[in-house]
Amino acid sequence: MTRQPAPLARLAMLLTLTLAPGCTHEADQQPVAREAAPEHQGIYSFPNACVTLDAAAAGTGRASFLRVSDEGEGFAFGATADAAAPLTMRATDLGTYLFYDSHEHYLVVEERALRRRDTINSDAFTLDDTTLPGVQWALEVSDEDPTRFQLRHLKTGAYLTPTGLSDEAAGAAVITLYPAQGCAPYPELTLDAEGELPPTRFDDGSVYGFVDTHSHLFSNRGFGGAGIFHGAPFHPFGVPHALPSCEMFHGEEGRKDLFGYGFDKSDTVSELDMITAFVNGRVPEFYHHTQGWPSFTDWPSAHFLSTHQTQYYLWLKRAYYAGLRLVVNHATSNQIICELVAGSGAQPVRYSCNDMVAVDRTLEDTRALERYIDAQSGGPGTGWFRIVESPQEARAVIEEGKLAVVLGIEVSNLFDCFLVPPGGGERCTEAQVLANLERYRALGVRAIFPVHKFDNAFSAGDGHREIIELANFAMTGHYSNFTDDCPDIPSAFDKGDVAFAELNQPREDYLAEPPVDMSGFADDPIDVLLGQARYLMGGSLHGDYCQNAGLTELGEFLLIELMKEGFILEIDHLPRRSYQRAFELLVEHDYPAAGTHGNNMRGELYGLGGISKMNLGRCSNPQSPGTLADGLQERVALIESHGGYPAEGFGFDLNGFAGAPGPRFGEHSVCDTPQENPITYPFTSYDGHVTFTRPRLGEREVDFNTEGMVHLGLVAELIEDVRNDGVSDAQLEPLFRSAEAYLRFWERSEARGAALRGE
Repeated sequence: MTRQPAPLARLAMLLTLTLAPGCTHEADQQPVAREAAPEHQGIYSFPNACVTLDAAAAGTGRASFLRVSDEGEGFAFGATADAAAPLTMRATDLGTYLFYDSHEHYLVVEERALRRRDTINSDAFTLDDTTLPGVQWALEVSDEDPTRFQLRHLKTGAYLTPTGLSDEAAGAAVITLYPAQGCAPYPELTLDAEGELPPTRFDDGSVYGFVDTHSHLFSNRGFGGAGIFHGAPFHPFGVPHALPSCEMFHGEEGRKDLFGYGFDKSDTVSELDMITAFVNGRVPEFYHHTQGWPSFTDWPSAHFLSTHQTQYYLWLKRAYYAGLRLVVNHATSNQIICELVAGSGAQPVRYSCNDMVAVDRTLEDTRALERYIDAQSGGPGTGWFRIVESPQEARAVIEEGKLAVVLGIEVSNLFDCFLVPPGGGERCTEAQVLANLERYRALGVRAIFPVHKFDNAFSAGDGHREIIELANFAMTGHYSNFTDDCPDIPSAFDKGDVAFAELNQPREDYLAEPPVDMSGFADDPIDVLLGQARYLMGGSLHGDYCQNAGLTELGEFLLIELMKEGFILEIDHLPRRSYQRAFELLVEHDYPAAGTHGNNMRGELYGLGGISKMNLGRCSNPQSPGTLADGLQERVALIESHGGYPAEGFGFDLNGFAGAPGPRFGEHSVCDTPQENPITYPFTSYDGHVTFTRPRLGEREVDFNTEGMVHLGLVAELIEDVRNDGVSDAQLEPLFRSAEAYLRFWERSEARGAALRGE
């Protein structure tokens, strides 16, 4: 359909637009007539494009090019292309861009003027979600010319014109984008991998690739969403905003990174030392350098520094290039850690410490990351990162050669079902549980832990010792509830000594009223804890202790409903008594489960069709090459002996305070014996399609041999290290079949759910 010229009245309206300061139409140069617009693929087709742009007032067909203003403080429209500013278009979301000039300045609207700034602010620094620095533009098809565009400013909603901004769409300039040269590359990390990733299957039709069964991409959205955990897997404005210095949160020399210090140095720092640090608001010694982009002096370092991002989206992409094809992204947080750090004034928070607030934010941001990667890739659905909601969808995504992402939840107070509801409220009911299951299923969640660290309305907490004992007391007002009368059940957490002997006072009724009022903890955690200091002075209990309580009636109801709905049921944070009863329910309902912290119930989990996770060996034996894969081979044999699919993947738990494989060489080597065959570059991926080069972090060169797996992207090196040890590709094949193993487990979960529903 041919579009008609705009009416004269519209043109008259345009002539009355107020000239915006800082954005001028140069009076001594007359607009020139336009030629046909360059060919393009639409509004999504300009990620990282180098362009010049011109703007024609609606209805005129005569354009002026955007250039740097004479004083250099802003941008102006001139008549010819010769002086046009080359601009990098950086996609910030689907169909939205910022413009970055050849001298590394941003095009920013301030007070309705087109300004030129070398830096921009964002929510990463203000901790305010509403922060918009005026740098983003929505690229839209022009209402007047379908071969050209119009630009709508996101912050103001106004449209770009040759003389400033118009609040009305009718006033929008008709924009042409021309391919250009001389642009500055937008700040970004390098991938350090090259190659094509064609769709790949095994000969029997199984999908190709390994799984990371347990991941936390968005721990930065937990813990109140500020800097307790620092760094994001992406930011609309790129790596300078996703991975900046942590000093504003962790303080000079990292001395305000209290939780990280206590966690990473738990072998040498006592609980009493940590209480002193919280009272003082800083740790007593240098902890870590704080620089992020572009120097990254100390972090990321998954093996040594747990409170910093290790899964930036390009590091995830590098793992994808190494063969990662399925990842389970669990939303996580810890309300007590958040309240302890924020309530003591050590670090700020952005929003509530509540676990489910963190869950909702993580789910939103995971969707935003999918859009962001799509935006960098050319439009909706084009990216390599695909959120999936069924095993069938996951299988299709992997068969396309992309990464399938499953959404999960791992928090202590699932659905706000507290053991002791805040403010004396009522405990959760079955109706509330069902409503939450329906809500979060609609949001795409498919994997759920019924319990995490602390006691809740479903079960006693996982039984983790030391600081968790004290934190559970703060959470519930109940004394520790450990006994040495324990079932013979393997456990990832509920085992061993009790750190605080005086705090342990087992109770018969798990649901009894709490003996201690800890309701003031969030506002004044230090004074509340000091008021209970007598419980910290009584030494430890030595032996094999476990939680004295198991699943509640509501907990059993939750598990059965999770089965009926075909959820991926995560059971490794159940304490021994809860695990024992849960396994009875699994057997009764012939339902599989996931043990993504490594518990496979001595192989019985595989007999139900479930999955667990394994780790590759870390220290080689030069006298016996190939031993780094012994654990994988033993696990596959165990799976086969129980009739399972012979494959097992990783469960790194990165960003979950779980560490990562450390270095084999250098002063920080995790090995007791001399090691051989360090990583050398370049090397090729397991499937031979990708070449990996030495990884970089901005200005920092990473040495896997002496630093270990500092972030997820170095899983490529981890696998190559094992191959260097003499492990054959045939021996590693079960790892690269682990995505298939997970899909079969998930398919069985859904099939059993349908059967339990009578379908």
